[in-house]
Amino acid sequence: MRPAHRLAVVLATLVLGLGTTVPASASTAVTAGPDPSIEDVIDREMPASGVPGIAYAVVADGTVTAAGARGDVRAGNGDGATADTPFPTGSISKSFTALAIMQLVEDGQVDLETPVSDYLDTFNGRPGGAVTIRQLLSHTSGFSTVQGNTSHTDATGEPDELEQRVDGLAEVAPAYAPENRWEYSNANYLVLGRLVEVVSGRDYQDYVEHHILQPVGMADSFVSDGEVQEAMATGHPPWFGTKRALADNRTDRGMAPAGGVVASANDLARYLLVMMNGEDDVLNAEGKALMMRPASDASPFYGLGWFVDTGQGTAWHAGTVPGAESLATLVPAQGRGAVVLVNGGSGIGFGETTELRNAVTAAATGTDYTGEGSRWSQKALFISLLLLPVVYLLSSFWAWRQREAIRAKSRSAAGRFSLWLPLLSTSIAAWVMLGLVPSLFGAPLRTIRLFQPDLALLLVTSAVTGVLWAVIRLGVAYTERPGTAERRSSS
Repeated sequence: MRPAHRLAVVLATLVLGLGTTVPASASTAVTAGPDPSIEDVIDREMPASGVPGIAYAVVADGTVTAAGARGDVRAGNGDGATADTPFPTGSISKSFTALAIMQLVEDGQVDLETPVSDYLDTFNGRPGGAVTIRQLLSHTSGFSTVQGNTSHTDATGEPDELEQRVDGLAEVAPAYAPENRWEYSNANYLVLGRLVEVVSGRDYQDYVEHHILQPVGMADSFVSDGEVQEAMATGHPPWFGTKRALADNRTDRGMAPAGGVVASANDLARYLLVMMNGEDDVLNAEGKALMMRPASDASPFYGLGWFVDTGQGTAWHAGTVPGAESLATLVPAQGRGAVVLVNGGSGIGFGETTELRNAVTAAATGTDYTGEGSRWSQKALFISLLLLPVVYLLSSFWAWRQREAIRAKSRSAAGRFSLWLPLLSTSIAAWVMLGLVPSLFGAPLRTIRLFQPDLALLLVTSAVTGVLWAVIRLGVAYTERPGTAERRSSS
């Protein structure tokens, strides 16, 4: 695929290749130590979360005031996490992609109100071609959560992987009309990442490295390139109340614009300081402020790459990748902010990290937080799914033990109805588990398997054993030993 405007791309490459700079103070060494009040929160909340490691940093008054870490970069290996350990940041990466787009806007290469098809030829004449850059940035394009999460399993490892994914998205009709509703979707930011490549003439990884990470001074950070990164904290997805380490630290190149920035807590602290300094550096001050304001009436709680809470006066973004979660929060009017990184994924009810991340953030920023409340409904759901296959298997055994009584049912209409009804009900239950539940999670089952492998296994096992029980019951009912029918008729 070639850029729509070759001359503009050449000019953009020449201009953007010069890079940008920020004041030297933004890239100086961070020497802040742990905050005792935050350490107390970690003591209280970390055991229940089950995460192997955590890192955090706090900023206020234009400097990093506290930073610390606890635990291991990989469970059991003895390598302690530090505030300089790079962690996967997940969707915090969207703010980097938005910043890259805003840099191109500032340079006159991109216009927020222009349709994406003006920049990406593959969208010409396609269903999503009329979506504007602002709508992509603010998640009002019409692409759905499910459409965005499907791409998680399309990894090829090829250098043009992002281009391939976006070409595929160009064939997809957005689920809703643009600006009709707000719905979070990774699809928006994959398209934006490809736009950065086409307009700048550089790979997304290369652009972000040279125009954001280096100018900000994020020396311990990088963008996912599809390779194994040994220095990165290993992800630990949930596994039946525990966390199980991923096989290796391979990164996902194709998802980089939506969730592929890998950064340390100290580096992200530098990034937050730059976003709140009110100065013209990696982006002009007006552009940075615009990113942290509601984008439109259809997007009252999301700006351009940041969630916005106008009541609290905060901008924030959480992130989730397989086995790691994050939270970055800014209070621009007060110049305060915090970042929390963990290398453990949340389970369902058990081993959730939300309370840990939110409690550390609240302690760091001085905001109120009363906890997540009871999680018993989530725990009950997980336990039910855990017990359901056992119940079905025991019921199958019981059906064989009671085979004569079950066979007797096949000789009456009412009995036959009671025999066939479970097949219908378990088939519906299987559809709910394999189709409806994933849609409620906003992701196909294969994507759920990446983030919550224990839940995916339970959904499949429960669905299969339920139908299997119904089939076994029918098999028992309509299968008799040779001679049984003759003996029954003669008697």
